[in-house]
Amino acid sequence: MAAGIHVSTLGAAAAGTLAIGDKPVHRMGFGAMRICGPSVWGPPKDHVTVRNVLRRAVELGVNFIDTADSYGPGVSEALIAEALHPYPAGLVIATKGGLTRPEPHAWNPDGRPEHLRQALEGSLKRLKVACIDLYQLHEPDPAVPYADSIGALADMQRAGKIRHIGISNVSVAQLETARCIVPIVSVQNKYNLGDRSSDAVLAACERQGIPFMPWYPMDAGRSLKSDKLKQLAAARGVSAAQMALAWLLSKSPAILMIPGTGSVAHLEENIAAAALKLSVEELAVLA
Repeated sequence: MAAGIHVSTLGAAAAGTLAIGDKPVHRMGFGAMRICGPSVWGPPKDHVTVRNVLRRAVELGVNFIDTADSYGPGVSEALIAEALHPYPAGLVIATKGGLTRPEPHAWNPDGRPEHLRQALEGSLKRLKVACIDLYQLHEPDPAVPYADSIGALADMQRAGKIRHIGISNVSVAQLETARCIVPIVSVQNKYNLGDRSSDAVLAACERQGIPFMPWYPMDAGRSLKSDKLKQLAAARGVSAAQMALAWLLSKSPAILMIPGTGSVAHLEENIAAAALKLSVEELAVLA
């Protein structure tokens, strides 16, 4: 395992719990973007390691896994099913639709209802389920009225193919638009120590009791370069990554962590952060 605190006997449960609709989950989950090939494109170089990462996450108490049809594309969902199906009781698998990948570095929004219906059917097939626990609109499509995209998800929920609906990469206004159409049980926006541009969205989620999932929780390593963060981590004998994850968990009780990795050692380091509680003084330094 990487340097830092060790995984507690509680594992992911040490972070506490919150609810995705009627589904209780530990606040330390797993994001499955990094289990694909380079640039989140194609299969991983080592399928065995990826299977071990997914299975080890569950062993450590992770009961929430977030993925998307665009990861691979299609690769992440298929790997999750390969490693974990039939799924253990209590495991919530969330996926997303609404971005297309015509080439490795392209992430193109497509919020047309017909595309979302097709995307959902593909996710159901790859994940080997009849209903998605949490289906999220990956990103608003500026070429499609937002209400039309959310309405399509509401229709599929009424058809029994989606249990709960979430949204991603949204403003407060878009959150409110979506909530006027259908109950929204989660929001996923970019948020980390160095990028707090979604503070208003996080605050809205807190007020409304909606879990908030920060993607890029370490900003692809950029936030770990903070001198303050490194000094606090050194003083506690933990890694900067663990300190950054613990800061997010302390930032709000609405936060549901989904750090991702393709390494078992890195996974264990991340999960260990669930037990790391920051002091008032440490939080003040990072405020």
